[in-house]
Amino acid sequence: MKLSALTAYLESLAPLVYQEDYDNAGLIVGNPDQEITQALLSLDCTEAVVDEAIATGSQVIISHHPIVFKGLKKFNGKTYVERVVEKAIRNRIAIYAIHTNLDNVMTGVNTRICDTLGLKNCRILAPKHNLLKKLVTFVPHSHADAVREALFAAGAGNIGNYSEVSFNAEGTGTFKGNELTVPHVGEPGKRHHESEVCIQTVYPANLESKIIMALILAHPYEEVAYDLFSLTNQNQQVGSGMIGELEVPQNQESFLFHIKDKMRTHVIRHTAFTGKPIRKVAVCGGAGGFLLKHAIAAGADIFITADYKYHEFFDAEGKIVIADIGHFESEQFTVQLMYDIIRKKFPIFAVRLTEVNTNPVKYFI
Repeated sequence: MKLSALTAYLESLAPLVYQEDYDNAGLIVGNPDQEITQALLSLDCTEAVVDEAIATGSQVIISHHPIVFKGLKKFNGKTYVERVVEKAIRNRIAIYAIHTNLDNVMTGVNTRICDTLGLKNCRILAPKHNLLKKLVTFVPHSHADAVREALFAAGAGNIGNYSEVSFNAEGTGTFKGNELTVPHVGEPGKRHHESEVCIQTVYPANLESKIIMALILAHPYEEVAYDLFSLTNQNQQVGSGMIGELEVPQNQESFLFHIKDKMRTHVIRHTAFTGKPIRKVAVCGGAGGFLLKHAIAAGADIFITADYKYHEFFDAEGKIVIADIGHFESEQFTVQLMYDIIRKKFPIFAVRLTEVNTNPVKYFI
């Protein structure tokens, strides 16, 4: 298939608009029209991973971390970033990154961490704002059901665990077409009164063009009347980190052993124990220190993340246990997550997990 078919599917699950401002997710190297028969999946895209792609005949590398974060001004092979990009281009290997956009969706990286730890009743820790919009349109009774169905099929009307959500009110619309019109109801040059349904529904802003197209195709009028409103509401399905609960509370030392076992980490850097049992657990794959206040406000007993600096540990202030398990360790199951996502949609497409350990951190034990 074409590379664009694969990337379009990935972006339907983790839209690029959900990535953080500093990020560079998406197609970094390659032509969307390139034919591909096999993908190599890795947490990082290193020279060794590119060599593995060449050796295995993979035409695309899908990594969690982007190889390029900042603009490259020179290609002299002096840095590993330049060498990776050069080698990939020379060997016609595409590089695609699915990073914080996969972190920020409900079915992404942090859910995989929660599942690995056995957490229940999980939700987004810090939902994002300004990602939702509202559509208001006016439809004759005869077509109200068809328009609603079209809007729902295009992705409108989803709020949390509820779908096909809309508000409907009845009223009377008026219009008068000129001599150039061919109205669905009424006559040109005469004011017409029509019993209509006002349909209101919410939708993710990134689906707007799809939603409007569905509305226009299903609506019977020549000129479709609709209003669009930006909402500041939180989108509970998109955001940073997650929080969940243990079915049975554990003491703090036992839970750290549990983390070490399930997350396959050599060492856990943590703050002093608070003496309280662990019931609520907040997690964030990668560097999640910015979420500490959210974890405390949500009542978490422990916050599992990575990349904590010395002075940042003081911010726990005895209210919570901070557990730094390492960046690679917190995200290592992301590769399997990407594999499961792709194989579910494309069961006969060849997908290979890297055999390269890209963790740059080594432990002397």
